[in-house]
Amino acid sequence: MSLVVLSWSLFAAQIMLGLAFGCTARRVLHGPRAQDRVVGLDILYINGMLLLLTFGIRTGTDLYFEAALVVALLGFVSTAALAKFLMRGEVIE
Repeated sequence: MSLVVLSWSLFAAQIMLGLAFGCTARRVLHGPRAQDRVVGLDILYINGMLLLLTFGIRTGTDLYFEAALVVALLGFVSTAALAKFLMRGEVIE
């Protein structure tokens, strides 16, 4: 019983994350300001990371967890760099 519930809940989570991914992609493409697009990119990498984690839980492979860690690290660094660029106009001083 619990395996069936886990399988269906992972499937539902993946569907909802896919919908969130699509809504966020729309915000990134049609954002009125650059700040909205940066926040959209931030949410986009978080949704991608969570989607990788749900695939990793579903398949039981460690590769998805490592890929999610790499996505999280690169997403954080890119968000910080984009925020600094929008604040000052340059990334490297």
